[in-house]
Amino acid sequence: MLEFEIRPQGPFDLTAARDFAGGFGPGIGGGAVAGESLIMSFPVEAPGWPASAAVELRQEADGLIRGRTEAPQELLDAVRRQAMRSLSLDHDGTGWAGVGARDPVIGRLQDEHRFLRPVCFYSAYEAVTSFVMGHRIARRQLALIKERIRDQIGDRPRLDGVEFPAFPRPDGCLELHEVRGLAAEKVRWLHGLAEAAIDGRLDTERLRALPFAQALRELRALPGVGEWTAEAVLLRGCGVADEIPANDEISREAVAELYDLGHVDDATWLEISDGWRPYRMWATVLLRVGWQRRRGPVSYRRDRPARKSRC
Repeated sequence: MLEFEIRPQGPFDLTAARDFAGGFGPGIGGGAVAGESLIMSFPVEAPGWPASAAVELRQEADGLIRGRTEAPQELLDAVRRQAMRSLSLDHDGTGWAGVGARDPVIGRLQDEHRFLRPVCFYSAYEAVTSFVMGHRIARRQLALIKERIRDQIGDRPRLDGVEFPAFPRPDGCLELHEVRGLAAEKVRWLHGLAEAAIDGRLDTERLRALPFAQALRELRALPGVGEWTAEAVLLRGCGVADEIPANDEISREAVAELYDLGHVDDATWLEISDGWRPYRMWATVLLRVGWQRRRGPVSYRRDRPARKSRC
């Protein structure tokens, strides 16, 4: 068993992250909640995608995050990096509380949700496959399909003798020929996305380092990926902290209601969000979480025609 530490920069509460998706549900990725710990299970994003890893994280009273995994020693740095990125711990959050001090709406939600940071997919590869498979189907149906795929061809990394199935590595997705509940066209799209991951086009850190517009263009060139999906992959798969999801109407609805506005156009959103810098995506996710927990489930319409303007 290998161990590592993560010292969060700025306020961070692991229980808030653990509760983000009702216990880190399969819609985000493999894993589980075990007492006070969060367990993640994912294909390790390293050259050749050599293995999958299960990781247990727990937080000490002083804020320190302790992790442990049975992954090989040579993959420990990659495993730690993915765990940090998924919890938005690879960003300096020392200024996050200051956003709430400037904006009372954000400040109230930070208090209610323990300074929640976005919980992201484990990699751009896991994000894009999830969004493409989930196009025009219900979340619960997507979760069942992902479970079937994991059980069929995914790795089963262990912690203390317990298996935690992970989504298949890209070479495993190439072996898929039929999945109950998944259209044949989507299976073909998965093959194309797996090839993109293998040849580096879906490298998470590379995409995040590109200019935003260029990264979106590259993602839109992938099979099954439209405007909404490209933006969602970049923001929630790569963990970009300071952008606005211009094509996400649900986020606009949340902003409109929580700020007592009848309508939020690009100019209004830019004006409101200017005070959230450099955490505009963090603030957007927090607003949406607070709004949805009040209102209950909402319907998702993905890859609608893109807006002509750009926030």
